[in-house]
Amino acid sequence: MIRALYTAASGMSAQQANLDTVANNLANSATAGFRRRRLQFEDMIYQNMITPGSPQSQQTTSAGLQIGLGTRSAATEMIMTQGDFNQTGNNLDLAIQGAGFFQVSKPDGTIAFTRSGNFHRNNQGTMVTADGDTVLPSITIPSNATDISISSYGVVSAKIPGQSAPAQLGTIQLATFANPGGLNSIGGNLFEQTSSSGNPITDNPGGNTGMGTLQQGYLENSNVDVVEEFVQMILAQRAYESNSKVVHVADDMYSQINNMIR
Repeated sequence: MIRALYTAASGMSAQQANLDTVANNLANSATAGFRRRRLQFEDMIYQNMITPGSPQSQQTTSAGLQIGLGTRSAATEMIMTQGDFNQTGNNLDLAIQGAGFFQVSKPDGTIAFTRSGNFHRNNQGTMVTADGDTVLPSITIPSNATDISISSYGVVSAKIPGQSAPAQLGTIQLATFANPGGLNSIGGNLFEQTSSSGNPITDNPGGNTGMGTLQQGYLENSNVDVVEEFVQMILAQRAYESNSKVVHVADDMYSQINNMIR
């Protein structure tokens, strides 16, 4: 009975973490560029009452008798499917069609990566994120520039008074990873590279390295499927209830044993 209590408690703890993951997905269902996560479970150590393969006689071996000691949350998998596009009409809003991340420079000089392309100009005309992080490579748009255009290949151009042809202001580059699911989420719609993700591979949008292309005037929505998350929430709730029922039954059995002693 004591084993059952701890085993069921591990299931309740794992489902609590599962519900926390679902809650975070739903909370970010309207966050541009958000990537939903899915919790992965693994079973815990087994207690061998009879070791599988142990000899029963000279001719036979035992199939074994193992009792599991519960489950635990092992990892969260980041789902990298493409989100839907939302047309904004803002000429500095960008969405990535396909693979890749925007590169931004944080205040401490480190480079972070994002799928959220809601950019604007700071007081110096530099393209930055909503938090003021500089988009890399750095692109400065003159204050008197008009008709800002960003091509699907990342070329930023604008009309400058006194110039007959549009001026090219720079090219936005994207980064991709061997394992984008291994990136570390640090909040603010940003990711950091890890040893699991590998080093970034940078190129122009639409390049030969498999980078996606840019869509000006659009933002990529979160890839959270609200209906699927509600289904997962119900499953987590039912699994939690089942484990709590096991705790209740094991407690009743333990109580009956105590009453027998009395």
